Amino acid sequence: MTFDPIAVRLEAARSVVRDAARLALSLRPAPGGPTGTLKGRQDYLTETDGAVEAFVSRRIQELFPEDGFQGEENGATRQGGFRWVVDPIDGTSNYARGRDRWCVSLGLLDGDEPVAGVIDAPALGEVFTAQKGKGAFLNGKPIKASPITNTQEAMIEMGWSARVTTETFNEKIAAIMALGAMPRSGGSGALALADVACGRSDGYLEIVIQLWDVAAALVILSEAGAAVSPFLQTGGLTGGATILAAAPGIAKALSAAVNVEI
Repeated sequence: MTFDPIAVRLEAARSVVRDAARLALSLRPAPGGPTGTLKGRQDYLTETDGAVEAFVSRRIQELFPEDGFQGEENGATRQGGFRWVVDPIDGTSNYARGRDRWCVSLGLLDGDEPVAGVIDAPALGEVFTAQKGKGAFLNGKPIKASPITNTQEAMIEMGWSARVTTETFNEKIAAIMALGAMPRSGGSGALALADVACGRSDGYLEIVIQLWDVAAALVILSEAGAAVSPFLQTGGLTGGATILAAAPGIAKALSAAVNVEI
């Protein structure tokens, strides 16, 4: 049997992220709030973010000491040919209010190429996984992007952040609605992208998003057959960049409407 270093890492990551998600779930505040501090407008930070990132970093270092590691809270702390990228709590504004739509996201890059990813949403009971060339899965069952071809049947999500002007946000939402699509915004970029991968929604746009938000989702989207903008090639490896993911049958129309290459 041929040794597959990526498959070994993905299997380990499933366990690490499962335990990290359980830790986050045990620390989740009761509904209400919000609980936590603000890094910026509507940009929450909870004690759990730091605790989960430290937990994942420590476990990965124990298992794969030669690998690099990058987290949302502490940046790149180790270098290596393989690089793990974690968002300890994606959807922190939801988490801080005791809501269910949040996740732990852990992606694996081989150099600059996403090769595996795990997104675990414990409050929803959902785990998305993928390895390059091996397919994408939700709770162990294969997933594919939506087959729709008519934008008037589409559901499109757009992420909001204070890094984007109100004018730009309104312009893009108006363009989506002009296609006849139904707009949505759920507060977790990683889960929004996972929804595109499994066909629950037909597109996701975020004007400024970071690598840790999408590192796991990129390979899940690719393996599920979704169309995705060149996020890594347009600055996503080193800073905030735009991402657009879509069901292949509406990708061209959506790309033209929101003026984002796909």
